[in-house]
Amino acid sequence: MTPAAALGSCRWKLKNPEEDKREFEEIIRILRKNNIGYFIYTGGNDSMDTVYKLSVYCREHGVDDIKIMGAPKTIDNDLGETDHCPGFGSAAKFIATAFTEIACDCYVYDIPSVTVVEVMGRNAGWLTASAALARNEARHVPQLIYLCERAFDTERFVEDVKEALERENNIIIAVSEGLKDARGNYVGEEMKSGKEDAFGHKYLSGIGKYLEQVITDKISCKVRSVELNILQRCAGYMLSETDIIESRNLGAFAAVSAIRGESGKMSALKRMPGDNYQVEIVLADLSKIANVEKTVPLEWITENGHDITQEMVDYLRPLIQGEVRIPYKDGVPEHFIL
Repeated sequence: MTPAAALGSCRWKLKNPEEDKREFEEIIRILRKNNIGYFIYTGGNDSMDTVYKLSVYCREHGVDDIKIMGAPKTIDNDLGETDHCPGFGSAAKFIATAFTEIACDCYVYDIPSVTVVEVMGRNAGWLTASAALARNEARHVPQLIYLCERAFDTERFVEDVKEALERENNIIIAVSEGLKDARGNYVGEEMKSGKEDAFGHKYLSGIGKYLEQVITDKISCKVRSVELNILQRCAGYMLSETDIIESRNLGAFAAVSAIRGESGKMSALKRMPGDNYQVEIVLADLSKIANVEKTVPLEWITENGHDITQEMVDYLRPLIQGEVRIPYKDGVPEHFIL
């Protein structure tokens, strides 16, 4: 399976049409020139903002020969109005697998050791929480999980680690890259570049290294940090079959809906009640989705702030089920290149 990044990406932020409508007119001109009547845009928050702005412009300016639809795709899992997002299940499966393998290495040592694993997540800790799926009857790793939804206290963190080391020698910690303190400042801000993307989001990296240094200074033990980085979104060899099937169905539903005359909507997943995992595909209003981040409910984070509840594990577990056959060539996964 080829990572979706092979299709390319767009980081262009559309202005509001009141400020400059030339971009919108140019997009419509190009679509008409190429006889495109159905425009399905995949992505996360910023992409759905683009879809929403373009669909509103078309509606308000009488453009009825082009239907604009959104199809969710983000490993961050932070889109509203959908139970979860395509891409997240496979990324969660990769993260859980990575933690099981990191544990195999860490448990080699018979001396006290701490490994801090930095996971993607600026304002939403869904990916970090998925590290809990690595836990099994043999090992409860990671022992500590810190999500960006809860204010982070460095002193409390040091005490948590000390207490964990009193129980066992090898401690593995999952942390969201976007951890913030009680004042809303990114933890370890001095180690970050401060640069922003086209949508005004800061590039985050370095919380793992920062906490590695904190532990080195405060606790006498072996310590290291691991940054999973872009592998979380491009490890095409570690896929959830559930995720792949739902991704295809959501894209198809968006396309069929556009052909039937829908516009300004996003295909979404609605989880059905009951013990057996089932979802229904529905259409969601983009006005409730664009630029709105869905974060982990605080009630899914334990009171002590360094773990997640069983309810969240039950939400996550079905999303990583099933494996996908990966085509290989000359010993490595075979990818297509545009």
